[in-house]
Amino acid sequence: MSINEYMSNKHRECDDVFSQAENFVAEDKWDEAHKHWQQFHGELEEHLTMEEAVLFPKFEQATGMTEGPTSVMRMEHAQMRALCDKLANAALAKNKEAYLGLSETLMILMQQHNMKEEQMLYPMTDRVLGDSGPVIQAMENHDS
Repeated sequence: MSINEYMSNKHRECDDVFSQAENFVAEDKWDEAHKHWQQFHGELEEHLTMEEAVLFPKFEQATGMTEGPTSVMRMEHAQMRALCDKLANAALAKNKEAYLGLSETLMILMQQHNMKEEQMLYPMTDRVLGDSGPVIQAMENHDS
């Protein structure tokens, strides 16, 4: 399996749980929404950490590019984390309007971010790193 396939699958998994949380908020089912929000937030943080701790450093080491695409991705990760903090607060306050507005913003940011990774960064990573097995294993273990 390529890095692109592996990480794109992770994107879809996160998106599915995120949508479920949003649907439960829309229906004022806050217990279910909270459960799915927690799951999404954990999966997203794990995904971002896999990239930042393993994938990006390996790409940067192989290419010598530290101010290129990985720099942009890290900046966008910070934006996503900030939005997640606001979303968590809206969920705790059971503020449906705020949650749904923030979730729309986060979804747009994630879609744009994922597209850049899936169409540019991951294919580049597959090309420069070659055998994806050890990289995927390292990401799963969070061990660079």
